[in-house]
Amino acid sequence: MTATACTRAFWAKSDRENPQRIHLLEHHMADVGVCFEALLAQPTIGQGLARAGGLDRLDDATAARLAVFAALHDIGKVNIGFQTRIWQPADAPADKKMPHPAGHIADLTPVLNGTDTTTSAWFFDALGWWDDLLNWDAGEGETVCGLFIAALSHHGSPLQLGGVRHPNPKVWRAFGELHPKSHVEHLSQLVRHWFPLAFRSDAPPLPSTSAFQHMFLGLCILADWIGSDERNFPFCAEPRDNYISTARQNAQRAVSEIGLNLKSQRTAFRTLRSEHVIRSTGRRHAHSLPALPDFGPLFSLPNATPNPVQQVVRAVPTDERLVIIESETGSGKTEAALWRFAQLYQAELVDGLYFALPTRAAASQMHARVTRFIANLFPNKHRPEPVLAVPGYLRAGTAEGRQLPNYEVWWDDDPGVATGKRRWAAESAKRYLAAQIAVGTVDQAMMAALKVKHAHLRAACLARHLLVVDEVHASDPYMRAILKALLDAHIGAGGYAVLMSATLGAVARRRWVSGLQDLPPLGETITAPYPAVTTQAGGGEQMIAVAHNEDKSSYPNERTATRFIFGKEKTVQIEATAMDDFAQVAERALHAARTGAKVLVIRNTVGHAINTQQTLEKTALSDERGLLYACNGTPTLHHGRFAASDRRHLDRAVEEQLGKDRPAGGRIIVGTQTLEQSLDIDADLLITDLCPMDVLLQRIGRLHRHQRHDRPPGYETPSCVVLLPAGADLSPLLAKGVNVSPSGQSDDTFTPQGPGRNGLGPHGHVYKDLRILEATRRLIVEHAENARPWRIPEMNRELVERTTHPEALEAITTELGDAWRDHANSMMGAELAEGLTARSAIVRRDKSFFTDNQDVVFGSLEEKIRTRLGDEGIAVELEPAPSSPFTGETISQIAIPNHLARDLASDEPVAPELTAGGFTFRLGDARFQYDRLGLRRM
Repeated sequence: MTATACTRAFWAKSDRENPQRIHLLEHHMADVGVCFEALLAQPTIGQGLARAGGLDRLDDATAARLAVFAALHDIGKVNIGFQTRIWQPADAPADKKMPHPAGHIADLTPVLNGTDTTTSAWFFDALGWWDDLLNWDAGEGETVCGLFIAALSHHGSPLQLGGVRHPNPKVWRAFGELHPKSHVEHLSQLVRHWFPLAFRSDAPPLPSTSAFQHMFLGLCILADWIGSDERNFPFCAEPRDNYISTARQNAQRAVSEIGLNLKSQRTAFRTLRSEHVIRSTGRRHAHSLPALPDFGPLFSLPNATPNPVQQVVRAVPTDERLVIIESETGSGKTEAALWRFAQLYQAELVDGLYFALPTRAAASQMHARVTRFIANLFPNKHRPEPVLAVPGYLRAGTAEGRQLPNYEVWWDDDPGVATGKRRWAAESAKRYLAAQIAVGTVDQAMMAALKVKHAHLRAACLARHLLVVDEVHASDPYMRAILKALLDAHIGAGGYAVLMSATLGAVARRRWVSGLQDLPPLGETITAPYPAVTTQAGGGEQMIAVAHNEDKSSYPNERTATRFIFGKEKTVQIEATAMDDFAQVAERALHAARTGAKVLVIRNTVGHAINTQQTLEKTALSDERGLLYACNGTPTLHHGRFAASDRRHLDRAVEEQLGKDRPAGGRIIVGTQTLEQSLDIDADLLITDLCPMDVLLQRIGRLHRHQRHDRPPGYETPSCVVLLPAGADLSPLLAKGVNVSPSGQSDDTFTPQGPGRNGLGPHGHVYKDLRILEATRRLIVEHAENARPWRIPEMNRELVERTTHPEALEAITTELGDAWRDHANSMMGAELAEGLTARSAIVRRDKSFFTDNQDVVFGSLEEKIRTRLGDEGIAVELEPAPSSPFTGETISQIAIPNHLARDLASDEPVAPELTAGGFTFRLGDARFQYDRLGLRRM
């Protein structure tokens, strides 16, 4: 289309390569409106939005009214400043130049808040039926205004109505053949024609809850993204009277092709399950749900039967929206959660699943397990491909992808068009939660509750699903508050959730389940059932015990059901030794590996892990190098400071060398917290730094995880060596910036030979609350000195409550004196501050986009929020791309953690300098090294 022709039409989309190839504004508004309409036609999505509004269901008129708001999302594009972005003639005389380019959202703000009185006067009159809209709610138009502002916020951040933009009436005047007022009138007539049910006078008022507005925004963003895909909505530069019919057909097809319409899948699922019933019983069960597959085949374990934890979870009624599973690592919590998903999907209460894990490595491993489970659950032709929701990865089912220019993706299995479209959600981190089945890091789910761009999209997509969060802990008040907000929003919008933990403290469990702040005394919390499944039955906390005998037992302040036999136990021998004696740690690990033992060494910091690895390499004899963990033949360790492409190979190597099918022979793997959670690895000996008790139990979960008959001599019984700081207690760590070595000398530096930071202490360390650490240390020393083992899981509840309950922490504070009282006050203040910080970062779904606008805007918190979640930090482009120390593949990008970057930034690629086994590069005044030991600042 020529520039002259463009001046006769208002456009919404243009081609990147050829900007004058356009899609009309009226067509794009229709596309998005009918995409929203098609989304609400999906039962689970429509029911979730209804629940957010306090309704049982959405009637047709309400759905049509919401589609009107969705269609109006781009009404701001009628301004001339936006329209002239693509067709301003370069040779136009100065007095004929068009207005300066403008946006279509922020530049509408002065019109909405009335500071541009001239434009406001005609804009709402031109809509024609704005007064009708104001009668759509039971108030004085507050709900309608809130939904309109929500629709205008479709770029991912709530629109700020306050004085952030000066009025610019020039962009709203007529220019050439373009008349904004006339076009608003034209669009108003079209919208009324597209959605006539919306204007019924007898329709009920729109829901007035603020949560309804927030849920609407998320679905509006999703509709805009679907409706902006040219593969489904080809550009059309000429008006068409019947365009709405074409748009509706395209919308229904698009929603189906990307996997949001599950009608055919559910039909095939019911048919498959019904046929299973007929084969099994010879009878058709006409009035009951079709049977799920037997437990064993569902998990590729033909002869397996569900254990008690799995039986209890399976028996939880489907109207219970939150289930917390507390049981020993390796006890089958994952299978219980997946069985719960199968049950809810069968009952058509959820569409899909998001399985959230604490680390990339754990997510990658769990993705393979979930992929096998989904293959066993769904019929072949209707089987969803689980997405690996980890930035830097492109994986759908077993297919691997690679990012190409212009947002295209190449898949290694050369899929057809239909399969390629179903992978839409896998191709962008912002769309991960739109996948029917996804496995990823917990931060992807957390961002649905936080003031980060597209949070509402994430929350709306997640609401259709069962959210499973693995390895939840009680020791981080910030994350505890975020998870509480996420659960409230998710369940409030109709979602379901399962939380899993080796053991939760009563503080966290009660707040997540019932919101209660009060706690029973320490003695009562210790006697609470364990293992246990907790629900919100009756609006409170109901704990269902899973224990050693079948009887009716009562626990103080708990409602309990029948107790079940729980069969898997282990007795763990506890040893203690010096944290900073790297030579002793290396010798202990090598001694075990020489006998054929698999040894897992988990350090709190990357510095300590590297020191440990280097000491091992120096200590091991030349013929013992094969005992050390290696990736593709290169000795290394496992932590988070590796390039994304290298992490995939490192994760795979850990699974191969320490997984369920591990080879014979000794092996030592050194790493950090990346090894402690959700990985299905099995060690004969665990050597670990001191950490909070709930974290320590997670680490112990990697010890003797599987039943084996080939343990080496001396390691038939699990042993855990805990590395402790020197001293009678942890008082020396109260001093700011001090780390204590075995000799009592302080050291706050990291060198390849020095002791380095141990991650313990209140001042910028990994684990800050020394009260919890001191309580944990005392239990370790008590049991180590008296050769009293820990009986797992029998003692789990006692161990956690004695190190986290307020009574236990107060006893330590009182005993150790004033410095510890100051520390306790500091920790309580820090917890309060963390809670306040969390609350300031949480999306206020209880606030309206209109009446409480200042409370819902995001502001400038996003970078801090992402950093606090453990975001990747600064991404640095490397040019020319150097080779990986493990594979020879090129590394084009590397992420520098925020605490190492120290306000450094780079908008341009940096040139690496090759070294033996790796490379170095400069960023500002800082120099970094990358090799087989990972990234570190020199």
